[in-house]
Amino acid sequence: MRNNGSKRRVVVTGLGVVSSIGIGWQEFWKNLLAGKSGITPVSWFDPKDYDRKFAGEVKDFDPAQFINREKLKFFGRASQMALAAGLMALKDAGFEIKDSVNHYDAGVCFGTTMGEPQIMEKFDEEFYANGSRVAELSSVAKYPSNNIAAVLSSEFGFKGPQKMFANACAAGNFALGQAFDFIQNAKNDVMLAGGSDAISRISYTGFHRLIAIASEKCQPFDKGRQGIIPGEGSGVLVLEEFEHAQKRGVSIYAEILGCGASSDAFHLTQPQSKGGIKAVQKALKSAGIEAENVDYINAHGTGTTENDRTECAVFKKVFGRQLKSIPVSSIKSMLGHTMGAASAIESIACCLAIKDQKIPPTINHETPDPECDIDCVPNKYREHSLKIALNNSLAFGGNNFSVIFMERP
Repeated sequence: MRNNGSKRRVVVTGLGVVSSIGIGWQEFWKNLLAGKSGITPVSWFDPKDYDRKFAGEVKDFDPAQFINREKLKFFGRASQMALAAGLMALKDAGFEIKDSVNHYDAGVCFGTTMGEPQIMEKFDEEFYANGSRVAELSSVAKYPSNNIAAVLSSEFGFKGPQKMFANACAAGNFALGQAFDFIQNAKNDVMLAGGSDAISRISYTGFHRLIAIASEKCQPFDKGRQGIIPGEGSGVLVLEEFEHAQKRGVSIYAEILGCGASSDAFHLTQPQSKGGIKAVQKALKSAGIEAENVDYINAHGTGTTENDRTECAVFKKVFGRQLKSIPVSSIKSMLGHTMGAASAIESIACCLAIKDQKIPPTINHETPDPECDIDCVPNKYREHSLKIALNNSLAFGGNNFSVIFMERP
């Protein structure tokens, strides 16, 4: 079942999470299995002019617990969450940052949808308040999206490749796939991969204008679903070459077997099943497995009418009759849609599902939809024997990416 050839094996040895239901993978996983919702009234800005007023904000995140206070002013919120998640992931993997890794063999691949939009919001506020066209240099320096990966590389001293992805809500998976490729093809031994996005008025307004935000809760695959709930957070995975991890004697969460990517090349917000089908099929081929080998699917599952319907059509085409016996859940029902961080956090959920043999639920499921007649693990987690998990992403712009994980070697 392994597509080895001459390529090296890639494993996951560390996990770090900042989310609306927990900081650190232990709290995150406990609350995920409990079906806890992280959706609360918007507090980042005043939503009085919006019909929708809920989001998956991270309420209890204190960046000073992870970052020297003197440095905080140089980092935007997305960078702060990414750095915190990265620190937790490295610690979880047993790395002492300064001396436990050859820094030229370690790199960073990261994803985001918005980067640091709060910086632009600050510019706008100052302009409308006093007409100021002068921005602080420190604020300007925080704005570029590539700063998120740069912050991680700089703080950890990683001198290998540094790449940033902006493939909408599949950005985290695209970053994971690139990091996987770097290690598999003997270019690096260790990579940090993940995604980060912070809640902002800009992103909230965009989804609100598209009439894509639900009133109070996200209901993936439910007949009464209304749309997404915007969220924020960061997820980071430490990827490592298998023998490198073995020599260190560290625990392994899972092995990455393969990845698949595609583009619909059709429409910004209307997905097509053909592209999603191709991404999953490519992932299966890359992993050297058949569809019948997949035991669990972590779906993109946004809670929008079109995305859920299209994703279910993808799964029906690829898995056929077998789909009825495969649990398919969406953790966005609890976290909200964390944009560029979404698929990274969902990859972490896949690793933990394999580790504990437990499937997180899709909460808020009330009325089955005939067009989404899948086993969505409604409302309560389930103990389930699984060796292989698929993490699926179908993002704006037709950006599709699938990653396949297998139990630790």
